[in-house]
Amino acid sequence: MTQNSSDELLTLAALGWSEAFDEQLAADEVDLVRLRVATVHRARMTAIGVAGPVKLSLPAQVNTGDYAVGDWVLAEPGTNLLIRRLERQSLLQRRTEGSRGPQLIAANVDTLFIVTSCNADFNPARLERYLALSNEAGCAPVIVLTKADQVESVEQYREQAEELQRDLPVVALNAKLAEAATPLAPWCGAGQTVALVGSSGVGKSTLLNTLAATAPGEGQETGGIREGDAKGRHTTTARSLHAIKGGGWVIDTPGMRTLHMSDAAEGLEAVFAEITELAPGCKFRDCTHEHEPGCAVQAAIASGDLDPARLDRWRKLLGENRENTPVQTGPRGNRITQMPGRKR
Repeated sequence: MTQNSSDELLTLAALGWSEAFDEQLAADEVDLVRLRVATVHRARMTAIGVAGPVKLSLPAQVNTGDYAVGDWVLAEPGTNLLIRRLERQSLLQRRTEGSRGPQLIAANVDTLFIVTSCNADFNPARLERYLALSNEAGCAPVIVLTKADQVESVEQYREQAEELQRDLPVVALNAKLAEAATPLAPWCGAGQTVALVGSSGVGKSTLLNTLAATAPGEGQETGGIREGDAKGRHTTTARSLHAIKGGGWVIDTPGMRTLHMSDAAEGLEAVFAEITELAPGCKFRDCTHEHEPGCAVQAAIASGDLDPARLDRWRKLLGENRENTPVQTGPRGNRITQMPGRKR
């Protein structure tokens, strides 16, 4: 956790506070301290407010797993005793295999920087998963292509990335250079919050250090990659909130090798808009877009307007999301959450 400058006084607006949070305050809560969660650990949490960083005092029954970096909380003046969390404006979360509930990644994020490198790590199918995650969370996605200086032409990567979602911003840069922060400045202004996601070794920690303009030896540890498959080692082990020189905030996250689709129907619809918009033109309402006559999606493939690989990936993610998304079953007033295909 870092602060803009020891000489610069923070304001709630500079920390990302908005009218949406003001509206949640009850009359008897106006004197409570408003803090933004900066780190979440198993048994402790830290936060930052207008007076700077603090360690939150946690009530006995608090489960830190219910909180995410970026959350806004109310605390008791003087003791910093956690009172309650305010409703989030956006929430990045994922469901991990074998878990009962989703894993919280980051909260109240305006923009998600989906970081990938111009090498073997570039994987359209994985990027589509991140895009669905961002869309479902309510964040604006931006693809950041790192290591652009290590390839003869970055355009092939840029063009592939731009085709993954309509009107998707794509930025190519060398994360080690100070000027790498310039093309990302529109999303890093005062009070704005961005989060970084991507595989290990793509340069997330390097990019974070550049955005934060940290002094040598004070930034996030960085690591190399294996030359054979461009896969890297995890150098970020916990999520954390950092100030960036444009006046905004960035949340770094550990590398994610796997991202299961769950509760992301609307997010997928935004990623694959060109397919979902064709579907109403199909002859049959329950068209699978595989072999039915009068299929508008298959007609688009035949005319060259739609990449068949894109349809295959959409179908796979849609099925995975359906399989992993919990459903409510049982009579009203006594409903239970159940995973599809699993017996009580």
